[in-house]
Amino acid sequence: MNAEILSLDLTFRRKSIIGYSIGMAVYVLVVVALYPAFKDSSSLDALTADSSGVAALLGISGSLTSPTGWMNANLYANFFPLLILMLTIGYGAACIAGQEHDGHLELVMSLPFTRSRVVAQKTLCLIVQALIFAVVVLACTLIGRGFQLSIDTTDLATTTAAVMVLGIDFGLLAMVVGAATGNRGLAIGAAAAVAAASYLASSMAPLVSWLSPIRYLSLFYWSVGNNQLEHGVALGGAAVLIGTGAALAALAIHNFKRHDLS
Repeated sequence: MNAEILSLDLTFRRKSIIGYSIGMAVYVLVVVALYPAFKDSSSLDALTADSSGVAALLGISGSLTSPTGWMNANLYANFFPLLILMLTIGYGAACIAGQEHDGHLELVMSLPFTRSRVVAQKTLCLIVQALIFAVVVLACTLIGRGFQLSIDTTDLATTTAAVMVLGIDFGLLAMVVGAATGNRGLAIGAAAAVAAASYLASSMAPLVSWLSPIRYLSLFYWSVGNNQLEHGVALGGAAVLIGTGAALAALAIHNFKRHDLS
């Protein structure tokens, strides 16, 4: 398959990918380097124990001073998902609706490609961006072994992959809305709102009884909301994340086929 659209979009997004990746690498390295200074701090665990609501809101579970608790509280339960969502939702909203608004999509559609192929290449571009970002996070986290952050490699890798797919899924949701409406702002807003609701449903479920069954509808729960750094990503969770992405990609193709570009 010729990949002209993929190459063009990656070139256009190069600065964003590099900027996000460098910024995240610096942050992760600081987090892992600080761990030895806090690993024996009983006051941190007391703080989260006394403020269970705040701990849940930040995605903190278990001991904050354990390797998995430290990485969950400072990276995997919040900042990593947040930044990858900013990257993927931004692209998902811009790649169709944004290009249509800017007049660039007409140039893309002048190429001898079907609409299904256009969406497929843009989906692949979304995946590549998320993959680059996730690999940077994983590599920098593995450096933490030198700072006494002993986390099982398989659990770390699968959880990182789960967050990557989480980002892809919400990026595809933005693409779905953008392909249906041609409105970049609406695509960003809709995907961000669903992501925020998903996060709250997962993180607050331990404290709010009526949210407990709803958390199973949350992609955050299946990626990082069930202490995956400690136990790994379950096959059922992986199936939910991947299946959701496949369904959203198909819906994006359907919406784009029906969208009037005139």
